[in-house]
Amino acid sequence: MRRIRKAKIVATLGPASADAAIIEKLFEVGADVFRLNFSHGSHADHQARVATIREIEKRTGRPIAILLDLQGPKLRIGTFADGPIHLEAGATFRLDLDRDTPGSTDRVALPHPEIFAALTEGSDLLLDDGRIRLKVTACSPSHAVTQVMTGGALSDRKGVNVPDVVLPLSALTEKDHTDLAFGLTLDIDWVALSFVQRAEDILQVKEIVQGKAGVVAKLEKPAAIQALTSIVAAADAIMVARGDLGVEMPAEKVPSIQKRIVRECRSAGKPVIVATQMLESMVQAPVPTRAEASDVATAVYDGADAVMLSAESAAGAYPVEAVQMMSNIILQTEADPYYRQSMAASHTAPRPDAADAIGFAVSEIVGLLNPAATVAYTSSGYSALRVARERPSAPIVGITPRLSTSRQLCLVWGVHAVLSHEVSSVLEMSDLASQTVADAGFGTSGDMIVISAGVPFAVSGTTNLLKISTLP
Repeated sequence: MRRIRKAKIVATLGPASADAAIIEKLFEVGADVFRLNFSHGSHADHQARVATIREIEKRTGRPIAILLDLQGPKLRIGTFADGPIHLEAGATFRLDLDRDTPGSTDRVALPHPEIFAALTEGSDLLLDDGRIRLKVTACSPSHAVTQVMTGGALSDRKGVNVPDVVLPLSALTEKDHTDLAFGLTLDIDWVALSFVQRAEDILQVKEIVQGKAGVVAKLEKPAAIQALTSIVAAADAIMVARGDLGVEMPAEKVPSIQKRIVRECRSAGKPVIVATQMLESMVQAPVPTRAEASDVATAVYDGADAVMLSAESAAGAYPVEAVQMMSNIILQTEADPYYRQSMAASHTAPRPDAADAIGFAVSEIVGLLNPAATVAYTSSGYSALRVARERPSAPIVGITPRLSTSRQLCLVWGVHAVLSHEVSSVLEMSDLASQTVADAGFGTSGDMIVISAGVPFAVSGTTNLLKISTLP
């Protein structure tokens, strides 16, 4: 089994896709990566889904990636004495640490001292996904007096966003530590960290993961956009989490920010996922809106490595149809002649090092010789990533002796990952590349292939070899 398209699909599993038969169908119609959202479901639920995925992987002989998405710090207000209240614009409303006294129309508990420590006069506070906006008029380490700028109904335990400041919060909660430790026992491939604010958040997770999985930084706070370059450098991949990003900053800014993030990731050669509400109407309808189809296509034209389904595949009425539709949109977009022009126009110069030089040379050779495929023989995945950075028109076959690498490459643009044995010589590697390309149906006798690798083999980050071969 091989995909014709280059962009990958991340499908979230949930109540609508818990059944083993549904999960297999999602894989068959196009899911390359399965996301386990640890904001919902029990450890037993996620363990059962991992077992199902690994059984499908074993049966089909194709690597499948699993992404563990950590909940992250959830900031919420307390409860109200007499049920939901209504805040009027212009009114004064107080937030404080007194969680023992139920809230009223005048105040409510906000049991997060770290928020008060970071607030200053003039800061904005957003409640209930941004539906209510407050402006701080006075504050102390234990309370904040605010003016209601945008009013509305407010009920118990609604979420709080603080868009203007970097909060002195660890990106990992106690629940996240427990979930991460459990996930690592399941051999998951990627860990997504929620509410990243700074590069140090990523490094903290990497210290725990110790290379057992790649780390995805979810960008959903303005502070993360301000630190974009350092976060991209620290992370193994990036997710444009447009839901919370659209809460904490004006909606009209999100499209340009999305493009900026994708460009930054493509320049660095880091996989980037565009996520949230891509086919939202398919939660309840069998087809998307035309605007949603255009949204997916835009991410593909920009060169995103992957597009993601959330509620559409986790809780919607049409999970299989949503994945199939997303795959169809990608295929149609990539078949457009303008797609290749778009890739060329958004390409950035490679770095002046051996690995990027090899990747760039592979792409140039593809343009001149039109080979059947490019092959990256890689232990860590680095060689395949450097070739994928250049977005060549020919398929990329990522051959690796590491099962974990083959799974992680399922997230990377254009890469058809293949698990192989270790090789000990360039000749053996060349023969393996030719056989793999032929077996996968990418080429036949007489076709050319372009091979990149790192010598010595099995040493990460040594991409330094380029070879042109002809299939026997």
